[in-house]
Amino acid sequence: MKNAMTYKGYWAKVEYSDEDECFCGKVEGLKNDLICFEGKTVKELKEDFKNAIDNYLECCKSLNEKPEVQCKGSLNVRLGENLHTLAKIKSEEKHISINELIKQAVANYIKIN
Repeated sequence: MKNAMTYKGYWAKVEYSDEDECFCGKVEGLKNDLICFEGKTVKELKEDFKNAIDNYLECCKSLNEKPEVQCKGSLNVRLGENLHTLAKIKSEEKHISINELIKQAVANYIKIN
């Protein structure tokens, strides 16, 4: 992904603030927690990102709370009646669940095996 960083399973979107003359980042997809970081250089940005994640994980540990995750591994997909029917037929032909068919289709689309 363009303008993104990853560390310890978390990913963040990065932008440049012309007003502040620095890079700013935010971990996306968290509902309750906010993890932001910044840096004047790419090196500073990466360091602050890693520190922000490490601090977040340490804070959760000290509070005995489970860290929030960005993607839980399940989602609700609305296909529409026709596409749902075609997907179900194809899954039956392949002797796999419709969930497995969709998982394979997404992996193939983004080129992951």
